Amino acid sequence: MLIYTHQDCIEHRVPAGHPERPERLIHLLNYLDDTGMTDDFPLRSAPKIANDRVNKAHDLHYFSHLASLEPNDGLAALDPDTWMSPHSLSAAQHAAGAVWQGVNDVMSGKDQRIFCAVRPPGHHAERSSPMGFCLLNSIAIAAINALELPTVNKVAILDFDVHHGNGTVDLCQDNPNILVCSSFQHPFYPGRFHDGDRATIINTPLAAGTTGTAFRQAIAKDWWPAIERHQPNLILLSAGFDGHRADPLAQLQLVEADYAWITREIVALAEQYAQGRIVSTLEGGYDLQSLGTSVMAHLDALKA
Repeated sequence: MLIYTHQDCIEHRVPAGHPERPERLIHLLNYLDDTGMTDDFPLRSAPKIANDRVNKAHDLHYFSHLASLEPNDGLAALDPDTWMSPHSLSAAQHAAGAVWQGVNDVMSGKDQRIFCAVRPPGHHAERSSPMGFCLLNSIAIAAINALELPTVNKVAILDFDVHHGNGTVDLCQDNPNILVCSSFQHPFYPGRFHDGDRATIINTPLAAGTTGTAFRQAIAKDWWPAIERHQPNLILLSAGFDGHRADPLAQLQLVEADYAWITREIVALAEQYAQGRIVSTLEGGYDLQSLGTSVMAHLDALKA
């Protein structure tokens, strides 16, 4: 397993009190270091995504428009939730670059499993709009570009963040070679793109208060048959840990064992269809303690 991150992902600044704060990544990286995970899997520096890779997924002028919004100093609000500082675009480029590098690593045989410890998250960024803390849709950019590789025919994006991956659906819904499965608390933010009827878009809404048992049953019912039908030879994960019962932004009741379970199940499917190839990237998770322990449960299952 390889773990990618970058210092600029910490330098992406938001207003005081904002949940998607640099301390998320600082705490996570310190936790991985304290537990010895980085002794076995030293952190690697994520490259920047190339602009042409972004343009294949987002609208052609989206990146240049985003660049025009970045302030030279201080903070700029893109919407009530989404902010940019002088290092924000670089952070998003490195976050997307980590996922794309991970795809190239697993497809070249360098490693089977990749985790991207990055921020800002990406799965809410739509074709032409940043939103929900997200600037570039790292996972969708990687999936769309991966289909240009000669050894990739079908991709599955599995999103277990507590918020629906609206941006990922927006960018991928018209591509029959990309399966998008998203579980999310409902009704809840963002309330977009969650009610389509395409065969390759699997939405799994969960009521507030949903327990781990009900979560597992819903995932098994919705996701596993869809993956078996799609038979992807590359699996990408939008790994959000804000469904944890300690998270301040939502009301699901998941615990570390649930993240370990879903990861083990995905690993088994990856072994069956994708030669074990999985690239996972951090999305949400805003309680620092449960973020660290949940990511550790995810990584322990991912590397097994």
